Amino acid sequence: MVNYIGYTLISVLIVSLISLVGILTLSLKANTLKKLLIYFVSFSAGALLGDVFIHLLPEIIEENGFGFNISAYILFGILFSFLIEKVIQWRHCHHPTTKEHQHPFAIMNLVGDFLHNFIDGLIIGESYLASIPVGIATTIAVILHEIPQEIGDFGILLHGGFSKGKALFFNFVTALSAILGEVISLVLAARVENSLLFLIPFAAGNFIYIAGADLIPELHKYEFTTKNSILQLITIILGVMVMMALLLLE
Repeated sequence: MVNYIGYTLISVLIVSLISLVGILTLSLKANTLKKLLIYFVSFSAGALLGDVFIHLLPEIIEENGFGFNISAYILFGILFSFLIEKVIQWRHCHHPTTKEHQHPFAIMNLVGDFLHNFIDGLIIGESYLASIPVGIATTIAVILHEIPQEIGDFGILLHGGFSKGKALFFNFVTALSAILGEVISLVLAARVENSLLFLIPFAAGNFIYIAGADLIPELHKYEFTTKNSILQLITIILGVMVMMALLLLE
């Protein structure tokens, strides 16, 4: 348990620090940033899907089999993410934003980002409960997803009227909700018997939704050329391969 807490705390702190990545983009031109971000998006889509089908689901299925309950928990995770988006108008922005974003939306984005990072912390905690290698793989998948998201969030806050300092501060504060998610995962593990049987498929469902309903559609919005499509496919595959390479840790 001590190892679990240590690994999980380090992981959620790293994920929280990713919220400061926006400052590194200020020196980049908009076109350059847009070109780079789309491949971060495709890479993270591959990493999320790879984590689901290479680490999370095999881990829980190996111990419990693949019955109706596992399918139901995955579907619940997908529907949960869908409902969260509907309730708080959660929108992941992976590209620099425009002046069309108003200040109220920037506030709403902070609310959505708080909940999103809370779920990330919960998922990371759940993954480490399964095993340390699965937790490491999930942390990497979350980090790869967080980079384009946090750059987008930083842009939303700037265009919503926040100064650079305030944008970084509030982005970081909302990112700390991952620690709260980690604490709750620890409490659930200690007090709810067989909690992993629900939590791991639930986490997988959330990742499937993020990759399928959010990241991949972003790729289709990008300028279509044969070259871009091939590069997106290659980076998706690279994301999956990173998850495959992490099997060496097990």
